[in-house]
Amino acid sequence: MIKSVRGTRDLLPPETETWNFVEAAVRDVFRIYNFHEIRTPILEDLQLFQRSVGEETDIVSKEMFAWEDRARAQSEKGQWLALRPENTAGVVRAYIEHKLWERPGLQRFYYIGPQFRRERPQKGRYRQFYQVGAEIIGPTSAGSESPAVDAEVLEMLAALLDRLGIQNWTLILNSVGCAADRQRFNEALRTALKEVVHKMCADCQRRAVTNPQRVLDCKVPEDQPIIESLPRMNDFLDEPCRTHFAEVQKILTAVEVPFVINHRLVRGLDYYTRTAFEFTHGALGAQNAVLGGGRYDGLSESLGGPPAPGIGFAIGEDRLVMTLQETAGAVARPVDVYIAPLGAGMNAEAARLARELRRHDVAVSLGDESFRLKKSLETASKTGARYALIVGENEVNSGQFALKNLGTGEQVTILREEIPVKVLSLGM
Repeated sequence: MIKSVRGTRDLLPPETETWNFVEAAVRDVFRIYNFHEIRTPILEDLQLFQRSVGEETDIVSKEMFAWEDRARAQSEKGQWLALRPENTAGVVRAYIEHKLWERPGLQRFYYIGPQFRRERPQKGRYRQFYQVGAEIIGPTSAGSESPAVDAEVLEMLAALLDRLGIQNWTLILNSVGCAADRQRFNEALRTALKEVVHKMCADCQRRAVTNPQRVLDCKVPEDQPIIESLPRMNDFLDEPCRTHFAEVQKILTAVEVPFVINHRLVRGLDYYTRTAFEFTHGALGAQNAVLGGGRYDGLSESLGGPPAPGIGFAIGEDRLVMTLQETAGAVARPVDVYIAPLGAGMNAEAARLARELRRHDVAVSLGDESFRLKKSLETASKTGARYALIVGENEVNSGQFALKNLGTGEQVTILREEIPVKVLSLGM
């Protein structure tokens, strides 16, 4: 028997109802904040991620699915392709390729789709995983560098989590400064790490050489006291970055979005600048980040485009769904009415009734005329239906139909022409 590839899985009903619930809420919230959907290819040129994400990041050095596409002729060199490990780089590539800076104002995009990383599968982490993300990007003349843009994105995310019914989330903020700030910070980190890195985990020892900021992202408990003793990014921010970060906090306070500052918070990708953030939730355990993101003011230039400061985020949809399932319970809509046709020739009448009720947005499940009453009611209960509507020859001839509450056992008789009104009055 052939099974799904390790690190992937099938999403099956009723779980997919939760996914649909999340994506419907996402689209509703993005709409009222004036974001518009963008769909970029799953396949991209490998250079896109090497130049944007960074060759020394774990994603590029260890986790990407990449291969050389076969050349058309022996004399031609093949192109290296990659399954996208994240989507911000693809959105900025599309922004540049289609000259979207020529459109007026800031460009506000959102996306929903699969990403791919060759990492060790674990709870809530898969090789094919799903992200919901959004980006605001544009020229400085459109206000793309404004701290108000950062605050609006964060306020929108707070509204989205509230809409989904996720309570007790925590917004964690930091500023990772500009390129010059990070250079000074990295030099200080390298100096400090020389004395202690031999006591740290293997990943930290490697990162201390290739990308010292990533040491701060280490989750190994034994390394935390050492990390706490290292220099802090906020000590290396220039005045414009300090002012920007202070204004973001001021606006969040004004709109009553609570936050905490964590000077150790870094993002795993090289393109981040200034504001960096995560929303966490305790239901996810040690790996408790529901989403994360930040500002990336130099990404467009690094990909050959014009200056176009931006900010964005990605929500791990797999982990978001897991949070909902563990805190909010099922969100699937139950079957409202199970229509039970009894006897030869009743399927057609049952189908007519089902069509009529569905036009009123009533969720209907249909039985079959070959079922006896007992089997029909058992099937109705198994589908989770709230009511069963009996459709037999006697009911059709008399124009009076039995509607049974499957929770209480109470049964009422309804005239044929009153069925839609009566069903709707039951709160469906």
